[in-house]
Amino acid sequence: MDVGSKRIGLAISDPLGVTAQGLETLHRQNKRSDFFQLQQVVREHQVAEIVIGLPLRMTGAEGIQAQKMQAFADEIRRRFRLPVHLWDERLSSAQANRLLRETDMSIKRRGEVVDKMAAVLILQSWMDARGS
Repeated sequence: MDVGSKRIGLAISDPLGVTAQGLETLHRQNKRSDFFQLQQVVREHQVAEIVIGLPLRMTGAEGIQAQKMQAFADEIRRRFRLPVHLWDERLSSAQANRLLRETDMSIKRRGEVVDKMAAVLILQSWMDARGS
């Protein structure tokens, strides 16, 4: 997950846990709605583990946003009773924007898929590190 204040980018691995594919981005409304939508995704895709991007500062230190993600991860663990991993997401959105700029995609469309692409990059990075 690439969790932002307005959207949550989602990605899921293939059955072998080798590659990450993007899912539909969730548009945040309120806590109840957000968790309901996430529950639907967890059920539909039979999610066994969750990876959430941890927005660290460039120095690697945790700031206010990282603390918010820690709290969000704790709530996900409680609600879904699944293992939750926080993974350094520094530059994932910037990398996603850079990759999308290299396509012929319109600026509007890039804005619609950047969260999904960031979620893919976060999950792929986590899977690559776990596999090595």
